[in-house]
Amino acid sequence: MKLYFAPHIAVLSLICSLPIYVQAADTGANTPVVSGEDLTAASERIRQTGAQMREDLKKARARLEAQKAQQEAERARQEAERKRQEELERQQALKEKQQREAQLAAQERARKEAAARAEQAERQRQEALRAKKLEAAKLEEAKAKAAEALKAARASVGVRAFGGDDPQAAQAAQAAQAAAKARAAEALKKARASTGERAF
Repeated sequence: MKLYFAPHIAVLSLICSLPIYVQAADTGANTPVVSGEDLTAASERIRQTGAQMREDLKKARARLEAQKAQQEAERARQEAERKRQEELERQQALKEKQQREAQLAAQERARKEAAARAEQAERQRQEALRAKKLEAAKLEEAKAKAAEALKAARASVGVRAFGGDDPQAAQAAQAAQAAAKARAAEALKKARASTGERAF
């Protein structure tokens, strides 16, 4: 800014001193007379000085404008850098948020899948337990029927078949008992076949 006003001050000082110099030449008794050529030369020097000062002023103004443009460019660069940094931070925050949401969603899916698997396993366990109880009940029923058939067979041959001296009666009792055992074994075999191998 000092360079901007310096040429103005120099020009004004030179212009203001010119009338004093001319007036002193007119009124001074011992002052030599200034010729037209001297005035022309002085005028030319003043014109050249003014032109030089205007040129210096233009250069100073150009430097000032260049400095302002440079400062403005630097401010624009800093502003662009700040906006770019803010955008990067915003994108990073958005990315982290999306990653957190995706992780939470994956955890929730995994939790639901684990709960579904546990529920399915519990249903299968309950079904297996019911099937086992049903098989055990069928086996007990088959055993009871076999025992009932054996009891009926023993009752059909009579009490004498299991004691006494009659060999024919003993043989008949043994045959009836064998037939009753065979029927009981067949009933037990059918019961086992109906309940499956896992019941045993």
